[in-house]
Amino acid sequence: MNYQQFNQFCKSFPQASHVLRDQPGLRPAPYLASRGLKWIQHYASPGLSDKELKECIRRSYALVLKGMSKKKRLELGLGPDITSA
Repeated sequence: MNYQQFNQFCKSFPQASHVLRDQPGLRPAPYLASRGLKWIQHYASPGLSDKELKECIRRSYALVLKGMSKKKRLELGLGPDITSA
C-alpha cells in the first residue's frame, strides 16, 4: 500500500497512544492530538501491519460507539447495543 496516498486515523486508549506514537510511521494525529484527543495517525511505512491496522480501526470504532448515547446510535442506524462492535 502506498502510505503517502492514504493516512489512517485511529482513536486509542491513553496508554496505547503513548506506545503507538513512538513507532516508526505513526504519530499523534495532527489537530486531534493537539486538542488532547488520543488519536494516532498511520502515515508511513513501516507503521502497523495490515492485521494490526485492522485491529486498531476495529477498536477505534468501538471506542467512538461507546462514547455515543443510545439515542445517537439509533439515529445513525448503528443499533442500540455496542457489544457487537
